[in-house]
Formats: sequence, C-alpha cells, structure tokens
Amino acid sequence: MASETPHPIIALWVHPRSMSTAIERIMRERGDLDCLHEPFMYYYYVGLGKRELPHSDLHIGRLTQFDEIIRDMQSRANDSPVFFKDMGYYVLPEIYDHPRLATAMRHLVLIRDPRKSILSYFKLDPEVSMEEIGIESQFRLYSWLKQNGGCPLVIEAEAVQQNPAGVMSAVWRQLGLDHRAEAFSWQSDDVPEDWQSVSGWHESVMASDGIRQDVEDEASIAERFATAAAEHPGLQSMLDHHWPFYAKLRKISRR
Repeated sequence: MASETPHPIIALWVHPRSMSTAIERIMRERGDLDCLHEPFMYYYYVGLGKRELPHSDLHIGRLTQFDEIIRDMQSRANDSPVFFKDMGYYVLPEIYDHPRLATAMRHLVLIRDPRKSILSYFKLDPEVSMEEIGIESQFRLYSWLKQNGGCPLVIEAEAVQQNPAGVMSAVWRQLGLDHRAEAFSWQSDDVPEDWQSVSGWHESVMASDGIRQDVEDEASIAERFATAAAEHPGLQSMLDHHWPFYAKLRKISRR
C-alpha cells in the first residue's frame, strides 16, 4: 500500500460496539504506534453538530474539521507510525472527496454480529439512530476504498475473541508490523488520556486486562435479540436494514 508520509497511517474502521476499543487497546499496548481514539468523532458530533453523544464530554479544543484532522495525522506520521480507530459513518460522505486516502493509509474494517452490537448500543443509548448502528457505512466505505485502489482487510470481532494472538499476528503481518506478545496483557489502571471524554462507553475494556472469550452460542444470541425486539420493535428494523451489509462483509472476511 502506498504512503505519502515517512511512516504508515493505519486506520481501523469500525461500527459501534464492535469490540473496537479492545483491539485499539492491543494496538496501544504494542508501544510503537502513535494511537488516536476516534479523532473524527469530533468532526461528526461537534464540527457537524449531528447530535449530543450520551455518556461523553467532548472537549472544546479538539480538532473538529475533516481536513485539519487529516493534516494532524500526516504530521504525526512524520515522526512515527500512526494508528487510529474510527466509525465509518463519521467520515461519509466527506472522505469521497479525498480518494488518495484509499492508498495513502493502510485500512482495517472490523465487523461484529449486529445482534450483539445493536443490543449493546441500545442499552447505552436508546436514541441511537439507524446511521449510528454503522454497518451500512462500513460496507460503503469498504467498497469505496476498493474502488480507489485500497486493500482493506476485513476482520471479525468474534475471530479475535476466539484467538486474539493468532488473528492479530496475522493482521500485523499484513500491515508490516512485528509480533508483540506483550500487547495482549493490559495494565487495567493505565487508561489512555483520550478515552476520558467517552469513558462511559468503555468501562468494560478499561477495567479488563485482556480480550475475553465470548461463550454465547447462536441460539442464545437469537433468543436474547428476539426478546429485546419484542419489547422494542425498532431493533428488528435496524437489524433487518444492516444485516445484508454485515453478511457481505463477513463473506469477504472469510475468503
């Protein structure tokens, strides 16, 4: 993948409640990356003023314009490799005007079973919008990256949960990074500063010392979602809308 900076910029594109902060924690624990937590969140919620994000205190003083966020990343990449994770829907459609970003960065696209991610988001924010579920945007961003010469790698959260070291080692090889065994054991009291403004969303990973295996089986997932959707029918509409995009990305991840 081409780069316009001395060091690579690695983007982890995610949808909410996709286990993305845990993967970000792994990348931070490597110790060799300048890591940014959802810099485009400030563009979406503050710069564009989409809505008030619950359980957050988005600081005045953070960069809020699309182009200045990109310039900041490029400046950081003059000194060291940069890693950031962000929601796909934060940057659509603005990123369409920047086709060079498809090849100037190295891209990962993370997905998780929408039944799990929707229920997790709804628990924290019952006012979540269809756009904020985020999986349609994941697919549209993936498609745009491919069309513009990018080589996005799709990974499943469930695969990382089952075999964190194996899956992430394969990801690192694709990105040209070496293996760092120490990245899988976290210091639970060492919380990154840029998580503080959204700490209400990340309490579990902040208190954890590593990736936890998911032992919930298919029948339990289906039953849990059906029970919640019976009480809140809008959940089923969200699942019906986003599932086809998830299914396409999951198929890509398993090639």
